[in-house]
Amino acid sequence: MAEGENKQAETKHDKFKRLASQRVTNAIKKIELIGHLASSGYESTPEEVEKIFTALQNTLDGVKDKFSKTKRVDSARFEL
Repeated sequence: MAEGENKQAETKHDKFKRLASQRVTNAIKKIELIGHLASSGYESTPEEVEKIFTALQNTLDGVKDKFSKTKRVDSARFEL
C-alpha cells in the first residue's frame, strides 16, 4: 500500500491519537526543560517564577476550553 493510501485509511480518531501522542510528549519534554531553570545555575525571583506558572496554567486552561468548545483562545508569546 502506498503512503497516500495509508493516510486515506487513517480515521479522524486515529489521526487525533497519533498527533496527540506526539504533541503531548513534545510538550512534556519542553515543560521538563523549564524545570531545569530551577537548578543552581540560574537565578530567578519569586515573581518571575509565578509569572511562568501563571502563563503555563492560563495556556492549559485555554486549551482545555477548546476541547469543551466553550471559547476560543489565541496563542500569545510569553516574555518575562
